[in-house]
Amino acid sequence: MLGLVAKGFKEDDTGLEYIGTRRQQMGDGGVIMQIRDASGATVVVSNADWRCHVIHAAPLDKTCENENDPVAGTAPCGFDASEEPAGWDGADFDVSSWASASVFSEAEVDPKFGYDEISWDASAELIWGPDLEQSNTVLCRLTVN
Repeated sequence: MLGLVAKGFKEDDTGLEYIGTRRQQMGDGGVIMQIRDASGATVVVSNADWRCHVIHAAPLDKTCENENDPVAGTAPCGFDASEEPAGWDGADFDVSSWASASVFSEAEVDPKFGYDEISWDASAELIWGPDLEQSNTVLCRLTVN
């Protein structure tokens, strides 16, 4: 079993970046990964086979991005946050109620900072929660046989 905690950058529970500046915005997230064995053969990639669960989503109303003084938890800057489910990273934890990872294109996620420096396996896909902007913290798991 593999598990990962994926976090998009956010300044606070509004889910926004660069609060109070001209660059104030909702960020986006996205994860791509591959695991290779000692011989270099790809063993695991990120794709829709992963099961993911969002534990922080914000802002719930995307107009929050345009607020002059956004306040987390005050309309339109509401958020949903929960703790990691107890034992979610254990082999016996049941993720059958979690959604399959959402798959996005390179253009949708706008990857940066070294993405093009890696030779990705053709089957590795960018995954995240259901919304690139509102899903801020995502737990993802994959059972490997």
